[in-house]
Amino acid sequence: MDPRQRWKGVFPAVTTQFRDDFSLDAAATAKVIGALIDDGVSGLVVGGTVGENTALTLAEKQELVETAVAVSAGRVPVIVGVAEYTTEFAATTARMAAKAGAHGLMVLPAMVYPAKPRETLVHFRGVASATDLPIMLYNNPPAYRTDVTPTMLASLTDVDTIVAFKESSGDTRRIVDVRNMTGDRFIPLCGLDDVVVESVLLGAVGWISGMSNIFPREGETLFRLARDRRLDEALPIYDWFMPLLHLDARPDLVQGIKLAEHIAGRGSLLTRPPRLPLEGAERDEVEAIVRKALATRPALPDVGLPPLAQ
Repeated sequence: MDPRQRWKGVFPAVTTQFRDDFSLDAAATAKVIGALIDDGVSGLVVGGTVGENTALTLAEKQELVETAVAVSAGRVPVIVGVAEYTTEFAATTARMAAKAGAHGLMVLPAMVYPAKPRETLVHFRGVASATDLPIMLYNNPPAYRTDVTPTMLASLTDVDTIVAFKESSGDTRRIVDVRNMTGDRFIPLCGLDDVVVESVLLGAVGWISGMSNIFPREGETLFRLARDRRLDEALPIYDWFMPLLHLDARPDLVQGIKLAEHIAGRGSLLTRPPRLPLEGAERDEVEAIVRKALATRPALPDVGLPPLAQ
């Protein structure tokens, strides 16, 4: 799959489903993935932050990738998150994903250790050397304390397999900065839900989305309206969506997204410890936001999505 042709549109950061004993539930995860594809999403990211990557063993990650690839059956690209503690473990995960049939990688800086710029760049080069799969670099300094700046990204133009960047800093100016530094060398993707329209207007061609797990058709519709500059139609949907999209920017985004999935009947709210389910006022707040959104879903204009299965 040519990433320049296929890494466009909305790619939900898919949740990983667990049984009551916290073991991986591949069948339930397959159901979640199948429903997203049926709703018309453009691609999938598995094993990302929302997919609880760092809570999974390598064997579980392999089962997750194989499940996603099997369910997708070539209909949409499957991109695999690589978020590991060491460069060697990240390279091992990358090789596993390639062998399991993934179409690309979403590579994060090394986890836990807030690396210096030189160390981060060496890490990215080390992962890229492990496989020929195309790579999206993921920048999320609020969450991971390591900032992949436009200047750092520009220094990686010689690595042919690094083809895209997912910007989750919230600073949409970086899309323009990267373009000014590198032209069209890197595919720009939005990684933070509550700046998606701004990011698309500045050139992002894809959206790695948390809340599109629960509202995939609304997500794809909003993205396509922004892409096509149909702002009179996009902005009312954005206004409706925004309280939900803000949940993607919270430290407890995984619990919030899984709770929303549970309320909407699309998945389980179980997360692996140390992530614990929301409770008290926090849970009440998220539930209120989701239930209001479900009760006030907007009518969606035609943007070319496939019809829903009967």
